[in-house]
Amino acid sequence: MRTAIAIDGPAGAGKSTVAKLVARRLGYLYLDTGAMYRAAGLKALRLGVPPGDASRVTGLIASTDVSIAFVDGTQHVLLDGEDVTALIRTPPVSVAASDISAIPAVRLRMVELQRKISSERDVVMDGRDIGTFVLPDASCKIYLSATIEERTRRRCRELEERGAEVVDADAVRRDIEYRDHNDSHRALAPLAKAADATLVDTTGLSVEDVVETILRRVRHCAS
Repeated sequence: MRTAIAIDGPAGAGKSTVAKLVARRLGYLYLDTGAMYRAAGLKALRLGVPPGDASRVTGLIASTDVSIAFVDGTQHVLLDGEDVTALIRTPPVSVAASDISAIPAVRLRMVELQRKISSERDVVMDGRDIGTFVLPDASCKIYLSATIEERTRRRCRELEERGAEVVDADAVRRDIEYRDHNDSHRALAPLAKAADATLVDTTGLSVEDVVETILRRVRHCAS
């Protein structure tokens, strides 16, 4: 029987960073589900389709191939065969991903792939609705949170580390608040803490502290 660790939470809570480390420590596959929605958002932007236009996006996604490849254990996101891993981490794509992920046709298509991967490998999967919708029977569920100030600071630092010359902290905060509202108010599988998930507030904690907290919980779930 495959083991699945579900890590959910809002933008900037530290999900991807700690999920990768937890997966490495456990020897599991790490799957960044948000990257799949970012790829879909990138295609909409490229084609001039408003990411929130459900009718046009539903038609678009029907002819869109988003897949995941793993090279030396690192996840690469392929959009219609093109590796877009390095192109999907900009603020415009972040907003587009939030808009497009609220469209049921998009979510259902991505969830199908996510469930298939989890059926084949032991995984650590992070996102917004992993424990509540994608993998409701996950072996262990974690919900990460942090204050809006902390999440804004982290996102600004991330953009700076990726080479952004100027980072507008106020704009970053607005983007996060916009995504929070979208993610928690969408009709299908909104962002929410699963009833059986463990809440971990990462504000003020080091990455290693969060990883150790999660690993302790994983061990408890397995006992």
